[in-house]
Amino acid sequence: MKKTVGLPKSRKKNEKRRALVPRDLKEIKNVDKLYFETGYGQELGFSDQDYINMGANIGSFDQVLEKDIICDPKIGDESFLSDLKEGQTVFGWLHAVQNKDIADKLLEKKLKVYAWEDMYEDGRHVFWRNNQIAGEAAVMNAFECFGIMPYNTKVAILGRGNVASGALKILTCLGADVTIYNRHMEKLFKKELPNYDVIINAILWDVSRKDHIIYKEDLKRMKKNALIIDISCDRAGAIETSVPTTMDDPIYLVDGISHYVVDHTPSIFFKNASFGLSEEVKKYIDQLIEGNVSKTLKDALIIDEGKIIDQRIIAFQNR
Repeated sequence: MKKTVGLPKSRKKNEKRRALVPRDLKEIKNVDKLYFETGYGQELGFSDQDYINMGANIGSFDQVLEKDIICDPKIGDESFLSDLKEGQTVFGWLHAVQNKDIADKLLEKKLKVYAWEDMYEDGRHVFWRNNQIAGEAAVMNAFECFGIMPYNTKVAILGRGNVASGALKILTCLGADVTIYNRHMEKLFKKELPNYDVIINAILWDVSRKDHIIYKEDLKRMKKNALIIDISCDRAGAIETSVPTTMDDPIYLVDGISHYVVDHTPSIFFKNASFGLSEEVKKYIDQLIEGNVSKTLKDALIIDEGKIIDQRIIAFQNR
């Protein structure tokens, strides 16, 4: 029996990304099983009729949440997560490995959970473009909030993945002096830490690690009025003093060092991000509806009806 998919509008403040845009519905075989909340595409310039014309359905928030599968980019941060019913499936970014509260909700409701953060095709993250936008947007927004331009700044980037490449593109275009450190260069980076005006963390943190790359005591070694941009946004992860912030209040000070730790920077450029997400989401919707999932989805199944599949969740909770 084919399943239905509900796509609600995000309730997370300043989160405007959407999982599917009308143009991509033509490539979904079971488009009649899709139910979008009223006004779903309004932020992107699309009307409800645009979705209806492609064969999809429009419904209220409550009607959408009754569907078998709930698809939402930042579903792990949604207040309605606690309102879902046993047996439903969720499909989006969860970050349950790093967040015990989210993991507990998913387990309590005995949901089936496919995590976008764990979806890979041929070794590349499915949502790589969104990750690049995260790096681009974080740099642009952080420098603006901090009140400076990148030129005449010495910047260190930790990491060489998609987030780092996005940050590097913007910094290079705007004249920053950039040095990149990979995972094997942590010791060198710590030695050279005092050289930089700006530190950018783009490392996906290993939750089994109990140490940090930058400790609170290291802030005293940094340049006066330096800036840390923690795009990875892991609370007390690579950077001990990192605490996730919001777009409304993005920067805080610790020992005179500014920290920018906004946890969903791609939403700053939500139109670019939404079109990129839709390009990928459309490939997997029919699989979920028909129950014939690919290896990519199987590998992204982290919780199955109350049973933990991803053992990293247990490891993090037992730290």
